[in-house]
Amino acid sequence: MRPGLGACSTVKWSGPAFCLVLMLGGCSVFEPIVSHGDKKTAAGTHEAGLLPPLATHNFPIDEENTGVVGLLQVTYAKHEDTLGDLARRFNLGYDEIVRANPGVDPWLPGEGTRIVLPTQFVLPDAPREGIVINLPALRMFYFPKLAKGEQAVVVTHPIGIGKVGWATPVGRTKVVSKRKDPTWTPPASVRREHAEKGDVLPAVVPAGPDNPLGAYAMRLGWPSYLIHGTNKPAGVGMRVSHGCIRLYPEDIEAVFDQVPVGTKVRVVNQPVLFRWQDDSLYVQAFPPLAVKKGKTEASSENVLDDDLSNKMWQVAKPHAGFVDLPLTKSVVEESRGIAVPVSRRGVTLESLFVTARRVENAVPEGATWAGNEAENPGDPDPQPVAAAGIGQGR
Repeated sequence: MRPGLGACSTVKWSGPAFCLVLMLGGCSVFEPIVSHGDKKTAAGTHEAGLLPPLATHNFPIDEENTGVVGLLQVTYAKHEDTLGDLARRFNLGYDEIVRANPGVDPWLPGEGTRIVLPTQFVLPDAPREGIVINLPALRMFYFPKLAKGEQAVVVTHPIGIGKVGWATPVGRTKVVSKRKDPTWTPPASVRREHAEKGDVLPAVVPAGPDNPLGAYAMRLGWPSYLIHGTNKPAGVGMRVSHGCIRLYPEDIEAVFDQVPVGTKVRVVNQPVLFRWQDDSLYVQAFPPLAVKKGKTEASSENVLDDDLSNKMWQVAKPHAGFVDLPLTKSVVEESRGIAVPVSRRGVTLESLFVTARRVENAVPEGATWAGNEAENPGDPDPQPVAAAGIGQGR
């Protein structure tokens, strides 16, 4: 949906009157060209002017006031890149980077194609303690317990979750045990499913490169559910598991020692996020989770209805905030997963991309991944995900 140019007017929400300035809120289709003043050399690479990329997993926060972390970044594809390669390089999930770059071929973006990196995140509406998982965002947020005088931080990583028909549950639980080098004991239901497809699974898979759990697993209080690594990192950022939560191997390794047994875990389903940060209301929207109804898959779309509009108004009202209604409507309904400041005059998605931090196409300094491309199998084929060694799983 691309709203046109409207006049400045006052629009009534389903609540107190709120001034909504109607501006150009559309967005451009991403084209495989270098725009906004970039020049390409004969070899197709970019000239000087690109900044070092920023790591996107660990952010200091003010526990009371921080609602948005990170910065939007833009880079340029190399000849050999896929969007899956770029996702792991910048600690994003597969669906995150694909949604942010409609019109770009995931398997062959092309030399010099502009790639938007949605590395700015609106924090979920949940207590800032322990692990918070937002299913539509396909992302985990970890709020470590602070010692006296320590700076509050949030650690965030992309995740894979339960596929349609094997949904990851919503609610509260905790980490009840942890295990390095777990074995995998496929539940009977998973073994039957695979047997029907001619794929006979063993009763137990030992630790090692063929183990779908990867090298680390944390068992949750919900029977049969884990947070764990994977031997198929290309599936991170997708709905591919039998309900468990999977991370890139480097990310689960990084958080495994940080997360103590007993850590609270809260799983939420929040496809539309909005918080005030600095001078603007930021809105970030993700497609709602599809569900299985009978033998079919049912999907829905986000809508900026009166109820959602009024909730946004309640957040902006204390700041005397102006909100661009067409832009907000576009952000919510297109659900591309980009955090957009909808209270700044003259903002469009394209203007955000033009002014975003333009960075080198390289693993950021301080990232969890060492950048070994051989560790990034390109086939995002879903693997069965199940607990083992520390209890059967899904």
